[in-house]
Amino acid sequence: MEAFTEAFTHLANSSSSSLEFLFDRLVESSPSDEAQAEITEQAIRIAGVLREAGLRSSRKRDAAHNSRVWPLSVDLTINVFCWLDTLSVCNAAATCNFFRRCSSDPLCYARIDLLTTVPKVDNLVVSTMIQRAGTALRSMKLGLIPTRSALLGSSQPFVYSLKNPTYGSGTSWYDRYDKRSRQVKESCILSRSCLNSLTIDGGAPGAGLRCLHLYNIERIDDAALSTALFACPNLLDLVIVGLDVELRQTLESVSQYCHMLERLYFESSNRGLDDNLHISPTCNALVQNCPRINSFSLKGFMLADSKILCLVKGFRNLRSLDLSMSCALTGGFLRKLGGSLLEYIFLRDCMQLRKEEVKNFFSAVLDGNFKLLKHIDISNHDGLAIENDWSHRCYSTSFIPIDQLCKARPNISIRAEFPSYMEIESDGDVIFPSQQSFRSSDESFSMNSGAGSGSEDSRGTSSLSYVESSDELEFFSH
Repeated sequence: MEAFTEAFTHLANSSSSSLEFLFDRLVESSPSDEAQAEITEQAIRIAGVLREAGLRSSRKRDAAHNSRVWPLSVDLTINVFCWLDTLSVCNAAATCNFFRRCSSDPLCYARIDLLTTVPKVDNLVVSTMIQRAGTALRSMKLGLIPTRSALLGSSQPFVYSLKNPTYGSGTSWYDRYDKRSRQVKESCILSRSCLNSLTIDGGAPGAGLRCLHLYNIERIDDAALSTALFACPNLLDLVIVGLDVELRQTLESVSQYCHMLERLYFESSNRGLDDNLHISPTCNALVQNCPRINSFSLKGFMLADSKILCLVKGFRNLRSLDLSMSCALTGGFLRKLGGSLLEYIFLRDCMQLRKEEVKNFFSAVLDGNFKLLKHIDISNHDGLAIENDWSHRCYSTSFIPIDQLCKARPNISIRAEFPSYMEIESDGDVIFPSQQSFRSSDESFSMNSGAGSGSEDSRGTSSLSYVESSDELEFFSH
């Protein structure tokens, strides 16, 4: 057989026309149609076997060649692959057998990043990646991240017009954001069991996990998230955005299973509707069981000042606090945080944040409190509330003692953007929401005291820049 195969390959190399001629003669000399058909099928089968054998031999030769000419050893190649994102590692594995062997090392999947802007990842892919990582798993990011154009409409610029406070479709910015977010979550193909692989082998993969980010996987409910957190007792960084889970149940699961947690970022999927958080025992248990938290973000929840005060004063190591888009927060809790170690405070778009509380806060800063504060954001799309009636709004920054802050605390950066709000009736007349509280023009400023200068306000600005505050300071937890 070896001699025949060798002669056969030499004959094919010398003259393909001769081989075709011989095969035609063989078929024609067959006594019947059935015999001719059988010979043809056997020839096709043999050709397929030879082709696969040739391709397999070629891959082996290529792998041997790559291993010889590749300048790095297998260990160094694995270390390089460890710094690549998950998609790049998979692409490298498809290049050749040598890279496939290197990329099969569990260390190459220690940091799994399966975040996408369109649905591409299903449960099988997640399970495969987790099983490849095994006990080496340290970080996992999963879900759908909508682009800015997807949130606001690809054809509409992110500009706030003084003539029409909408974004091209006749709806408010919040409505468009929520609508796009729902569309993203509904299109996700991951199910509630996508994290079950963290519990295999007695929870070995989840035991080593330090970072878990989950975005817009609406099918994950409270029970599924609790099961996943139970398998991750050494978690340091937890991000939850757009999941259909309750605040109280989630915080209880965190306090029960994640005692090592340092960063918690939780953004509500039902903005302003989740108000079931209780100071006792939920807040008290979280403070006692997770004392290492230094970055805390609860965005879009119905949070009263008393609940926030319990949490902030309880976390002794807290450095960053983000309560943006809170629907009930007035800012009263700031009066009782004089000795706080906070460095970053984000109170952006808090509907009931009061001007008087903000004014008192800056007075406390001038008096020497909040000694470690580096940045605060009090920007509000609808202005600040006046007195006890949140429908009366303030769009002015004149109450902030900018000059005094520049001199006394040159290291503090303050961001305050208050775009003017007008409504256009069908007949074109301009109606102000409150003639008493509305200022004559749009006033906003972003002050960095370290520069030694800053304008008190910037009149006539028609653009609104929205900042995902805690995402910009993600490095803080590291």
